[in-house]
Amino acid sequence: MDLTRYVDELQRQLSTAAAAGGDEAHELAGRLTAPLDAAARLVLLEALSAAAGEISAELAPGSVDVRLRGGEPEFVVDAPAAAPAPTSAPTVTSAPTPPAAPASADGDAGATTRTTLRLPDHLKTQAEAAAAREGVSVNTWLVRAVAAALDQPTGRPEPQTGPGQPPTNRLTGWVR
Repeated sequence: MDLTRYVDELQRQLSTAAAAGGDEAHELAGRLTAPLDAAARLVLLEALSAAAGEISAELAPGSVDVRLRGGEPEFVVDAPAAAPAPTSAPTVTSAPTPPAAPASADGDAGATTRTTLRLPDHLKTQAEAAAAREGVSVNTWLVRAVAAALDQPTGRPEPQTGPGQPPTNRLTGWVR
C-alpha cells in the first residue's frame, strides 16, 4: 500500500491552509513539509495497525497483520476456513494456512473481550517466535493456545455436584 498519495494530500491541504495566512505562513508550511512526511507516515501506520487489530478481533481465529516491506505497509490476511481471504486486492497476500484451530477457539463469533496479559520476557519471546513460525499474529496464536489447552483433558475427574449446588474441589470419603 503506497502511503505517498495520502501524505501528499495532507501536505497539499497544509499548503492551502497556510496560503490564507500570507507569505510567512506559506513559507513556514513549506519548511514543515519534510518533517511532516515522516510524522504523517508514522501516524498512518499506527492507524492501519489499530484497524488490523480490530479486524483480527472480529476474524478470530483468523488475523490481519500489517507488515512493512520496502518501507511500505502490506496487509497479510490469515482468514478463518469459513471465510477465504480476498484475492482481488494486489497489496493483500495470504500467509500459509496453519492447522485448524480447535472448535472452541471460535466461541461466540460476535463476542470478544480485550484482556491484558503480562508474560515474562522469555515467554513473550517464545510466543512471538511460535506465532511467526505459523505466520499469524501473537494474539491469534495466544487465542489458539488457550483454546487448545482448554480442550485437553486435565486427567482430574470432573467435580460431582447435585442440582443447585456450586462446583467444589473438595473430595470426601474413605481411603483404604
